[in-house]
Amino acid sequence: MGHEGLSTEEIAIRGRDIYENNLRQQLEPGNDGKFLVIDIETGEYEIDEDGDAASLRARNKKPNGMRYGMRIGYRAWGQLGMGGKRSTS
Repeated sequence: MGHEGLSTEEIAIRGRDIYENNLRQQLEPGNDGKFLVIDIETGEYEIDEDGDAASLRARNKKPNGMRYGMRIGYRAWGQLGMGGKRSTS
């Protein structure tokens, strides 16, 4: 489900763009496996080992904000079965 005229895919694209261009170099070292929630309108973020805690803090800051969630160093927030961690080679 999208938000205010943006599709889920558009929100994800904006969130990934903010991460790759503004946050990755700063956050990736030492935070592998932590959950990151980015407000795609402001660029503000919450990071935590607990994804629910990061989400709740982000929602409390801006209840109607558009947010993108990811797990640092992983292709998905969570995983089913094997895999999920990105290749470092």
